[in-house]
Amino acid sequence: MPGPIQSIERAAAILRLLARGSGRMAVGEIAAALGLAKPTAHGILRTLQGVGFVDQDPVSGKYLLSPALQDLGAGHLDANELRSRAINRADALAARSGESVRIAAPVEGGVVVVHHVFRPDNTEQELAVGEELPPHATALGKVLLAYDGDLADGMRDGALPALTHRTITDPAALRRAITEVRRAGWAGDIGEYRSGEASVAAPIRSRGGLVVGAIGITGPIDRLCDGQLRIRSAPVAQVRDAAAAVSRDLGGAQ
Repeated sequence: MPGPIQSIERAAAILRLLARGSGRMAVGEIAAALGLAKPTAHGILRTLQGVGFVDQDPVSGKYLLSPALQDLGAGHLDANELRSRAINRADALAARSGESVRIAAPVEGGVVVVHHVFRPDNTEQELAVGEELPPHATALGKVLLAYDGDLADGMRDGALPALTHRTITDPAALRRAITEVRRAGWAGDIGEYRSGEASVAAPIRSRGGLVVGAIGITGPIDRLCDGQLRIRSAPVAQVRDAAAAVSRDLGGAQ
């Protein structure tokens, strides 16, 4: 078995050090306290700052723990921040695809729409912000099921209600579908949530690759699917490109 990774041990030691006493220390103080070369300590601090675990006081230049560490257990980006960071990309996706765009995030054990861009035409549409989606029957929900263990655990013991004749109601079939989402990097639903409607979604990642939400488009089956009821490659590419762009904005990878 491989041994411990020294850089991670040092980063953990710096976090513990900053959690003590006044909680504000200069690079030299941290290096001296841990027996590190100053450039090494500085490099680790800059990395910790980059991932949001450490802040630097603009006046003194000293480092301190970031308030973001208090939310570490939640594992999710605040829904309002996700919306604000993704809004321009969502608008661009709606214009490019010609379909409505939704962004969803895990909220209190469910999948909730946090942003909705209307289809760029003159048809009447209803705002979906705040709507809770059935994870097993929507592309957005399947993406979050694939990458959120707590959400997936919550589905294991519950029933999978049939919303249309195409809804996945068999737990084994849902597990296979979720495995395919992780393999392909995107999810789809074809008439599973609403008859005649299809959707495509892809994960949004923050720093370190953590999935914090999903972005997707929804439209009529005959526009998003081919004659064999397979989702066309163009909308898949458009959604994945948008998800990758939002992920880059958040400092993640896609």
